[in-house]
Amino acid sequence: MRTVQFTEYGPPGVVHVAEVEAPHAGAGEIRIAVRTSGVSSGDIRIRSGALRDVVPTTFPYRTGFDAAGVVDEVGDGVTGVDIGDEVFGMTSSAARGANADFAVLAGWAPRPAAWSWEEAGGAAGSVETATRVLDRLAVGAGHTVLVQGAAGGVGTVAVQLAVARGATVIGTASERNHDFLRSLGAEPTTYGTGLVERIRALAPAGVDAVFDCAGGALPDLIAIAEDTARVVTIADVTAAAHGVHMSHGAPADDTGTAVGALADPMAFHGLAIAVALADGGQLRVPVAAVFPLAEAAAAHELGESRHARGKIVLVS
Repeated sequence: MRTVQFTEYGPPGVVHVAEVEAPHAGAGEIRIAVRTSGVSSGDIRIRSGALRDVVPTTFPYRTGFDAAGVVDEVGDGVTGVDIGDEVFGMTSSAARGANADFAVLAGWAPRPAAWSWEEAGGAAGSVETATRVLDRLAVGAGHTVLVQGAAGGVGTVAVQLAVARGATVIGTASERNHDFLRSLGAEPTTYGTGLVERIRALAPAGVDAVFDCAGGALPDLIAIAEDTARVVTIADVTAAAHGVHMSHGAPADDTGTAVGALADPMAFHGLAIAVALADGGQLRVPVAAVFPLAEAAAAHELGESRHARGKIVLVS
């Protein structure tokens, strides 16, 4: 089968398609014939070498954590899903390899009827990440949440999940994306100089939690939250120096060693929540661009530009 991988750190051009043996579903897993899969911002940072001190990597590194497709193998102990079912889901953090013709999923849910294959293929990683961070921040009804980098793949989903929890959401993005953020339920503002003052004007009673999807602004975000424990980043490798937690996922039964120290358990339970919200018209997955699998390097280039509004998706 075809899979997307890289064998060294470097620019998007190191990403290529290789022929490998297809994986098979183990106990508690399913395999899908992949229709679509997401390009992970985490993979982009890993490929660039930015996370080499946070996430241990062995080569070749097969990319992709989330995918959608048709079930063609069901592992021992799995119930509630049959061959031929349409699902979306995620690989384990250690396995990856969703950007391929076949992928083994460790967590999954039925593909919502409201989602296209492209939306479903890019959904699970953003849903899991957003759920994991919102859970850690204990975001709930009546809270005010700042999502820094709200127009990206994770940010767009985080906004909607926080709104569904009953929170008031402020989202930062470039001005061209402000109407888009309003359509998702967030109050938009720009990032950069003067951020602290702008947020205080929008939330005079204070902000309960800050979800950083962009990186590069932790001193301002800490000043806004007034407590490092109220800030979680998925993008800023300087987090430890600021006393802020950088969230990255590990399998639920793992100590964290599979992806480095201080990893958080995977929030696979968020997938079922996403299905219910999607079916109720409360969750959509904005798709920034769609590329064929063979053009994965171009997809990485777009992702690295940080100009994509929503999720970048590959079609197998």
